[in-house]
Amino acid sequence: MPERPRSIRAAAVSAVLLTAGLLTTGCGAGAAAPQASTTPAPATASASPSAGVTAAATLGGPGTACPLPVSFGLAADWEPEAIEDPENPEFAALTRRGPAFARCEVDAKPAGHLGFLRIWTAAGKGPARTALEGFVKAEKKTSGVTYRETVAGTLPATEVTYTAHDEALGEVKEERAFAVATPRGTVIVHLGGLDTDEHRAMLPAYELARTTLKVL
Repeated sequence: MPERPRSIRAAAVSAVLLTAGLLTTGCGAGAAAPQASTTPAPATASASPSAGVTAAATLGGPGTACPLPVSFGLAADWEPEAIEDPENPEFAALTRRGPAFARCEVDAKPAGHLGFLRIWTAAGKGPARTALEGFVKAEKKTSGVTYRETVAGTLPATEVTYTAHDEALGEVKEERAFAVATPRGTVIVHLGGLDTDEHRAMLPAYELARTTLKVL
């Protein structure tokens, strides 16, 4: 059975321990590579969740797990956690993608899914699409990349859907993200997942975030 996706925080902690010489191959730290998923149908340009969900909490505002330039509704049992020190060059492979840095990840496991909703920010006042294009280009082995203009809450937004190919792990899966421009830079909300089935099962939570988003 494939192993669940690792959080950025967990991967960063492992990297620190490895650098310090505290992890060795004899400790059983290596994880078995996930099995290859079957080739999914091509990603579509818009999310089509089978059922809507209501917000059980709000993320992004003062007093929440992740201070962000925006806030949005969280589906029940999704657990958010801030990414500490995302701009540290030591963790750039994990916390930076193109112009964006990871600021928060929301774990879907308590809700019964294998995947994360991750929030990234890119500095600057340029178009959200420009930052989103740089974000996607920085991810290797993508295909079927499709952009469309949409809205997030009441804000203009750009959404992208694509297929990600990870040859090392033998995965082929759908992913998507949307981006909005704010006075404090571009915010990118990305949904991955263990495989395409998990990705599609988590779309209602992603759509909840998109439709309830507000600039703070």
